[in-house]
Amino acid sequence: MAMAAEKSTCNRLLVAAIDFGTTYSGYAFSFRDKPNDIHTNPNWVAGSEKLMSLKCPSSVLLKPDKTFHSFGFEAENKYSDLAEDAKHHGWYLFRRFKMILYETTNLQLDTLIEDISGMKMPAIDIFAHSMSFLKNHLWKTLQSRVCEILETDIQYVITVPAIWDPKAKQFMRRAAYKAGIPNEQISFALEPEAASLWCQVETDDKLSSLSEQLTKYMVIDLGGGTADITVHQKMDDGSLKEIHKASGGAWGGNEVDKNYLQLLENIVQAAAMDKFKREEMIDYFDLLRDFETKKRSITRDNEGKITFKLPLSLCKLAELDGIKMATKRARLHDKTKYSWIGDKLRIEKVAAKALFTLPIEMLINHVKKMFEQPEIQDIEAILLVGGFSECDLVTEAFEQSFPDKRLLILKEAGLAVLKGAVHFGHHSDAFKTRIARFTIGREILPLFEKHHDPARKTIRDGREHCKEIFKKIIEIGEEIPIGVTKEEKSIAAYASQEHAAITLFSSTNLDVTYTTESGCQKLGRLIINLPKSQSILDKRHTTYYYFGDTEIHIRVKMAKTNEEFEKWIDCFST
Repeated sequence: MAMAAEKSTCNRLLVAAIDFGTTYSGYAFSFRDKPNDIHTNPNWVAGSEKLMSLKCPSSVLLKPDKTFHSFGFEAENKYSDLAEDAKHHGWYLFRRFKMILYETTNLQLDTLIEDISGMKMPAIDIFAHSMSFLKNHLWKTLQSRVCEILETDIQYVITVPAIWDPKAKQFMRRAAYKAGIPNEQISFALEPEAASLWCQVETDDKLSSLSEQLTKYMVIDLGGGTADITVHQKMDDGSLKEIHKASGGAWGGNEVDKNYLQLLENIVQAAAMDKFKREEMIDYFDLLRDFETKKRSITRDNEGKITFKLPLSLCKLAELDGIKMATKRARLHDKTKYSWIGDKLRIEKVAAKALFTLPIEMLINHVKKMFEQPEIQDIEAILLVGGFSECDLVTEAFEQSFPDKRLLILKEAGLAVLKGAVHFGHHSDAFKTRIARFTIGREILPLFEKHHDPARKTIRDGREHCKEIFKKIIEIGEEIPIGVTKEEKSIAAYASQEHAAITLFSSTNLDVTYTTESGCQKLGRLIINLPKSQSILDKRHTTYYYFGDTEIHIRVKMAKTNEEFEKWIDCFST
């Protein structure tokens, strides 16, 4: 497959991508003169096992005074050491917290998250600490390799799931800014889009014909937290267009971990498991890391057993209630499938595979429903990326469920998004269209009409108006050309109006009447100053909306003065 064009369109010296994941995080970079020569961060080492990894856990440790201590393996290991000596009280350890941005329905800048002991901190502070660590680690790496580099030479690309709403993306921008990254140096790459771009430069023989022969393909990014799905079409000029709105859900690899921990809890009982998590922290993290390694080796073969190494401390805690482990195992519903002897839990492969059943079934059923849509029934291939995509059981499920589709898994699938995000930073014009995930409109104040809700009537300048009216600008499922604006000519609601607020709302519904309806969410607002005139005609203005980018951008031009206002929509403005 021919390599993508080497020429970068970035005006900075280098592009650095930060892939802040639910489970693991990392960064990569390349320079403007060699955009496809992508460097990943140096290996991190995971504790006593000396496990080498190009990513580290998304874990943040704060001191009792709430200042930053460490990130990743170092954070988990330090907290474990403190717990071993009963000195961890008052310290904060946050793990796998990215999903709060997807799961919180009314995300705010003061939204709180809990650490592993239940203590709370503002989520934005924890995200900012994470970004700051990765940024500083990157900076030290660059300084060791390049002389006379400036921080202003870096264009940062932050990866975000395509299924996130605008508020979650804006939250990440705020966190990055708080971490010391200037707004003008921040851009976002949608994770499945980044993976799709990387497949254009991937040289693995298995994928050698992807960019040359296929015109339509589905990209499924399977990470720790979510499954993020888009459908792309390659155009004649080599650019890509999205042909189905992004979708997905919480069907990542972490669901398997939860099932495994629940299995252990069923055996040892909840009290013992809770005590183990709190008091045997080193053993707890070793258990999780052992399972992370072993779960990737679980294949479609049903014969034999899988052996998991378990800490003896867990077995001892389980017997504190006076009931021996042998008795507890005998009470299990499927006791013949499990054997726990010493520090080893042996599980029949059929039972081990059952840990994967629910997230995989949810994913497969969702993709089946997607293929019922006429616009994507003719796609030729399914491209799997992300760490969970390397699981053989995932491959088996797709092969059995979609035998007529070509299944492709990138080499180093877990790094596809990260490397693709670097590529996106150099070629941000690679995508020509995206599909709107929401209906978006602005709140207006028209003259009151008979069909309006009487409770929304308000008087302005002696005339009756209706407040909270939703005026649609784009609708869910609409194809939006990137770089093309939507224009809207407006006028003040009344002659004495001195300021106008352009307040945008999104909705999961196709048709919306009022901004207070279920499914509506405020995206943000822009306040503009209107000319000081008693003539309402002097207050005419044109609004230009840019919806095709990864964030919403608007520009307003006043007809009388030619004055312009321009900004990204701030989802947290008042």
